[in-house]
Amino acid sequence: MRICLFGSATDKIDRIYIEKTEELCEELAKRGHTLVFGGGANGVMGAAARGFRKGGADICGVIPKFFETEKLEAAYKKCTRLIETETMNERKQIMEDMAEAYIIAPGGIGTYDEFFEVLTNKQLGRHEKPIVIFNLVGFYDELLTMLNVAIDKNFVRETCKKLYFSTDEPNKLITYLEDAAPIGLKSSDLKDGE
Repeated sequence: MRICLFGSATDKIDRIYIEKTEELCEELAKRGHTLVFGGGANGVMGAAARGFRKGGADICGVIPKFFETEKLEAAYKKCTRLIETETMNERKQIMEDMAEAYIIAPGGIGTYDEFFEVLTNKQLGRHEKPIVIFNLVGFYDELLTMLNVAIDKNFVRETCKKLYFSTDEPNKLITYLEDAAPIGLKSSDLKDGE
């Protein structure tokens, strides 16, 4: 399965996020999965690439050209394939098109953007790909609380909880991805309309 992992591109974070992501990704690679990611060499993204490489899997990085010219982010140089894009939107679209599943690892604004885009597209019936939030050390606790508040206040339907799975346990994450099946809901089951 081609797994798209979204996550931080900075090394200025607690080492546990980097170490646990690398361990998870090495295990995913050993189980025959491949990586699609934002192409970064550092942070959680770099850890994902190193883990998949250690496990012997193919790695496809997708990174905007301006990241290098503007010194925003270094590309991981050992990708099996590195795709350079002109824009962030093009980058996201390529990753989404290639992915068969998503892991939302700890990250910042870009990761939130990517998560909500794939979540919205799933809610609207544009894909049925599994989405897993890798909630390392409770990183996403407040985000999950926010989603529950939106449900409690009727901004989001309760059924939307079926669109994603959250765990801090690598074995549960892997099992969810490998056993995932379509949720069997229509967009009208997930979103209020006319």
